[in-house]
Amino acid sequence: MFSSVFAAGIISKAVRDGRLDLRVHDLRDYTTDKHRQVDDRPYGGEEGMVFKPEPVFAAVEAVKGGENMPVYLLSAAGRRFDDGLAREIALRPRVMLVCGRYEGVDERVALHLATDEISIGDYVVTGGELPSMVVVDAVARHIPGVVGKEGSVRRESFADGLLDYPQYTRPREFRGMTVPEVLFSGDHEKIEAWRRRKALEKTRRRRPDLLARVSLSPEDRMLLDEISEERNES
Repeated sequence: MFSSVFAAGIISKAVRDGRLDLRVHDLRDYTTDKHRQVDDRPYGGEEGMVFKPEPVFAAVEAVKGGENMPVYLLSAAGRRFDDGLAREIALRPRVMLVCGRYEGVDERVALHLATDEISIGDYVVTGGELPSMVVVDAVARHIPGVVGKEGSVRRESFADGLLDYPQYTRPREFRGMTVPEVLFSGDHEKIEAWRRRKALEKTRRRRPDLLARVSLSPEDRMLLDEISEERNES
């Protein structure tokens, strides 16, 4: 799974350029029984299987090799993954992601081995592999040199807590739908003002919850008041 996803695109180039070092470890390599068993039935009689603590502890301790690095367990009970956490992880020289699976991982891993737990959303997938790929991709974008035009990372959605402003490209007119005139004005101040207003407008319409968490300037609040009045009038 990992080789197919990381073999192309920005992640692949970052690895080739030496800006990113990705290593995947198979828990079965850290088992001691002939069946290489990594899971077992949960105590209490519930359905499903649970990752055993022994191979997880053995794998993490072997990979760390005494180095003090954060260990993140991908878990539905984890801290919600967002751009802020992606930036936080990107500042670390090395981190480890532990992929949960089946009914979960023995709780002793979360309590005594993991530094933190991460969830990519309030839903369940079949394993932690896909969430860990999401984390790697999002984190990699904040590592200097990984994205060719780093300014695009600073300007995209969630970079300042808001959704991104609308984007347009050629053709100027398509099926009667036209690009806003301000983008052809050549007046960068007007364009920036339009972009800020549209970012606030889109965030208010689609993700109003974000506005409660972002630091807004007095100008932003005035724009939001104007946007509210316009929506009420319409």
